[in-house]
Amino acid sequence: MPRPQKARRICCYPDYWSFAPDQDMANDTVTISLDEFETIRLIDYNGKTQEECAADMNVARTTVTAIYESARKKLAQALVEGRRIMISGGNYTLYNTISEMINQKGSTIMRIAVTYENGLIFQHFGRTEQFKLYDVADGKILSEQVVGTNGTGHGALAGFLKNADVDVLICGGIGGGAQMAMQEAGITLYGGNMGSADEAVKAFLANTLLQNSAPTCDHHGHEHGEGHSCGNHRCGDH
Repeated sequence: MPRPQKARRICCYPDYWSFAPDQDMANDTVTISLDEFETIRLIDYNGKTQEECAADMNVARTTVTAIYESARKKLAQALVEGRRIMISGGNYTLYNTISEMINQKGSTIMRIAVTYENGLIFQHFGRTEQFKLYDVADGKILSEQVVGTNGTGHGALAGFLKNADVDVLICGGIGGGAQMAMQEAGITLYGGNMGSADEAVKAFLANTLLQNSAPTCDHHGHEHGEGHSCGNHRCGDH
């Protein structure tokens, strides 16, 4: 039997998940996996060597070479043939940026995160500096905890929530890229909410919290924080 693939470590989720030519309809779609995207980010964008990339991703250099060549081939196909690019899936694990102060939760616990500021739901997901975490079982809140985030930009925040074992996110405005990140992370999204964070969680537990199908943040420039994303920082340097 072939050995199982070792999961490739990536820094965080990207801020942008899809690209398409604007002249005409795209002929087809090329899917670039998260681990393929990470090799492009580290080598082509950050200027690292394949050896350095391999160390960051916790795999062998030969593995990075194969992933990188596959990613470059797909990018070439998209550019030459006018294909749409989608970033999704792959065999990866996220770099763990979670503080030891965040409580561990059991398998029977649901964890709800709310973008948080002064008791209210913070309205711009990509700029939130705090989440309030609620651990729930049998429809009852067992514990509450306010935690600071380790970075801004929705890719980094989505990774933060994934590493914190969050099951549900309640927030205000949230852009399309962040919504795709939540989907990739397996986190159920309740966006477009306002008011008290505690009351929103109570409404969720009572099955009365509405799930907005298009909770897009309409404040230009707010979604991506202030220049800090996974583009050029080193994982762990938050």
